[in-house]
Amino acid sequence: MLSVMRIADPQISFADAELLRQGVQLDPLLGKISDFIDDHEELVELVRRDLERGLKKPKTGRRGLSPNQVLRSLILMRIKNWDYRELCERIRDGYTLRNFTGFYSQPVPKHNAFNQAFNRLTLATVEKINDAVIQAAVDDGLEDGNKLRVDTTVVETDIHWPTDATLLWDTVRVLTRLIGQLREIIPAGVPSFPSRKRAARRRMRKLQRMSASQRQHQQVSTYRELLTITQEVLANARRTVDATEKSAGKTATDGLMIDVLRKEITRYCRLGDRVIDQTRRRVLNGEQVPASEKIYSIFEPHTDLIKRGKVNKPVEFGHKVFLAESARGLITQYRVLDGNPSDEDHVQSCLNRHKNTFGSAPEVFAADRGFDSTSNQKACGKARVACPSIPQRGGTKSSQRQALEKSPAFKKAQRFRAGIEGRISVLFRGRGMKRCLACGKQRFDLFVGVTVLANNLLKIAEMLIKKSKPRRRAA
Repeated sequence: MLSVMRIADPQISFADAELLRQGVQLDPLLGKISDFIDDHEELVELVRRDLERGLKKPKTGRRGLSPNQVLRSLILMRIKNWDYRELCERIRDGYTLRNFTGFYSQPVPKHNAFNQAFNRLTLATVEKINDAVIQAAVDDGLEDGNKLRVDTTVVETDIHWPTDATLLWDTVRVLTRLIGQLREIIPAGVPSFPSRKRAARRRMRKLQRMSASQRQHQQVSTYRELLTITQEVLANARRTVDATEKSAGKTATDGLMIDVLRKEITRYCRLGDRVIDQTRRRVLNGEQVPASEKIYSIFEPHTDLIKRGKVNKPVEFGHKVFLAESARGLITQYRVLDGNPSDEDHVQSCLNRHKNTFGSAPEVFAADRGFDSTSNQKACGKARVACPSIPQRGGTKSSQRQALEKSPAFKKAQRFRAGIEGRISVLFRGRGMKRCLACGKQRFDLFVGVTVLANNLLKIAEMLIKKSKPRRRAA
């Protein structure tokens, strides 16, 4: 189990002192982020609680990553959009990154140590860290919350394009692989039955290569064959789970591996049942299966199908994310949403949370026409928003409404609203939020939260640098 480093702030060596004396300094942005973390020790304390969770004696044992190193490495990973291996290699190769992450001249652990440390962080901790960073920016006078712009986007999950044929094939190959791993540990305990991978793959490829005319005559029969093969593999997998119920293995490690494999087989069997059910309903019965009842990946079953009316991307697979950005570029609110809710559902809760953070509603609240509704217009008026800039969605505009949307303040607020599109592009291209490579819903939410944290710390660093520069007096 991961242990917490007993020395939170290790003493630097003579080599570190000499490099610092020679003027080897951090990048200005990373330097300001480092100073900000040093000034707000409560951020590191939140990470410490997660790392020590479940440990009987966290102050003893072998050395591991300190909370300070975990937080700084996680921020650096998202700022640079690196994976675990590149993060480890970059820290080892560069002294300035060693300085930022707190390793200095100490050995840098392998990439899986960073993975284990990051996996111990909880979503609640990341949310608290984000709230603490925003509150610190407010207390330091870096953010006033007078302007707010909101929008929603989609963060993709790491899945292939789902079809019923590929989902059935995934079920067959994964269960066959897991049963094979179980047979390697206990050869005599697993029943023997033929592999159906080739037969399933052949029919899956046949369905993918069918033309429109061939589908009319051959699709249903081929799907029946593929369904029969998948059901056979599921039955064999359940037989394997029942047969190995009392198997313990030769060593304690084998016993643990057997339990893990049996749980994985059981989980994929349940997901395979869902795939078979939706395939039979759609293909054989001709039923229109609701999107909420479908499964789009057996590896990421939490994936939602999102339709936003985009011409270049009519269908997206992932999760909808709500973002609220201030005029200074700080993302003051974010939420990973379930399903495909309408944008208009988030205005009231957004105003309430903004009021809790800044003490009052924003003077300017800008959104696109997807957020428009009568209740939202009333909510902005009740919250005393001076300029609620939400264009009317459809219908005939009254003369009063036309005059409002043609006013200079409304148009200026809409130009301000367009800036959040650029912020989303930065998150996607610069921070890697376009596609989440982590597994599971909890890791997905954590990934989005850390990406937002990296963005906010960079914006705070830019504001601190700008604030520290001496102003030139006009001639």
